[in-house]
Amino acid sequence: MSTPFHPPVKRSVEIAGHKTSISLEPLFWDMLREAATEMRLPLNALVARIDAERLQAEVPPGLAGAIRIWLVAR
Repeated sequence: MSTPFHPPVKRSVEIAGHKTSISLEPLFWDMLREAATEMRLPLNALVARIDAERLQAEVPPGLAGAIRIWLVAR
């Protein structure tokens, strides 16, 4: 990718047997795939893990925001 500035791209994922779509900028999709590879997890499993963590927050953010926060914090 030549520039990090790109509108979000919607992709489908499956969490706990339920399909949902997430809109993230391509840069974050790349980072998420890299994290899943490093952790030796399928992408859906990593998203499910992040989803479970976000739901424990006092005021849970949306899933896309939680993924962005998780990626930056790691």
